[in-house]
Amino acid sequence: MQSPFDPFLTAQGFVALDGGVASELERAGHDLNDPLWSAKALLDDPGAVLAVHRAFLEAGADCIVTATYQATFQGFADRGMGEAEAEAALLDAVALAVRARDQFWTREEASLGRRSRAVPRLRPLVAAGVGPYGAYLADGSEYRGDYGIGMNALEAFHRRRWQVLARSSADLIACETIPSLPEVRALARLAGEFGKPMWISFSCPDGDRLADGTDLAQATRVADAAPGVFALGVNCVAPRYVPGLVAEVASGTEKAVVAYPNAGGAWDAEAKRWDPPTRRDGGSTGQSRWDAPAEPGGDAVEGADWATACLEWLAAGADAVGGCCRVGPATLRRMRAAMEARCALR
Repeated sequence: MQSPFDPFLTAQGFVALDGGVASELERAGHDLNDPLWSAKALLDDPGAVLAVHRAFLEAGADCIVTATYQATFQGFADRGMGEAEAEAALLDAVALAVRARDQFWTREEASLGRRSRAVPRLRPLVAAGVGPYGAYLADGSEYRGDYGIGMNALEAFHRRRWQVLARSSADLIACETIPSLPEVRALARLAGEFGKPMWISFSCPDGDRLADGTDLAQATRVADAAPGVFALGVNCVAPRYVPGLVAEVASGTEKAVVAYPNAGGAWDAEAKRWDPPTRRDGGSTGQSRWDAPAEPGGDAVEGADWATACLEWLAAGADAVGGCCRVGPATLRRMRAAMEARCALR
């Protein structure tokens, strides 16, 4: 399968992913303390979601991910929505991201003659976001992987949403924050069945295993063997683990490698908030220079370090880098500038 990333890697040597859509919605004042999380805004205020997509595109994203991480047929049914209504909501979410991309690209093309770029932009991609079963549970289990159900049940859970997103106008599907080997196997099977290019990114609590304890090398082998998977990697992990995780994944595949960590800290599933990292002495500052709480504005702190860090992730073997929870457009803009400067020196 041809990788949707290939034109970007050939032209510029990297793919800039977006950041935390839900974090930006919260920064704008939306209350997402809801089982649907960011998908709640799709129902309540789609214009706000459109604005977030546009902000990440303007900041330099080559690929934006739809706000469907926690949007499932089961979750919509719990909200009282019928199957047809839920299907429409999923397709509308993709159409919203495509609209943001097309609006951005129309303006970008119109301005090419009036300004120069060190690295000319290519038409960005739209990825349909698919969260794990734990996202539907909304209890933080995407960071544990302790579902208590097997691969067949997980495949059945994902199948209907997959069918809809596979025929949507998205360029690819992004399966994110996957914490367990059975879920990796279930998604890999669906990827081969429906044919839409897909990446799988793992949820890892440390530098060498998935949240359910599976060795990262084993999960990499499973995902790498799936013909529908064009890229694999990690997301919503602590930034300090990214170089080692990327190197481990890259050593087990010739496919593209993605890496988009969160801004550090731990998710408190009961309080529905990110707690800042704690020092070994009990203080509340970061354990490392990459792990730090978010700025009041919602963006990741230590932006200069993130600009440096993304180059380290590329050097470790990543092809596509960005951010997850609490990483906003300002940080992405600094990251892209650093990557463009690296590209210009090639």
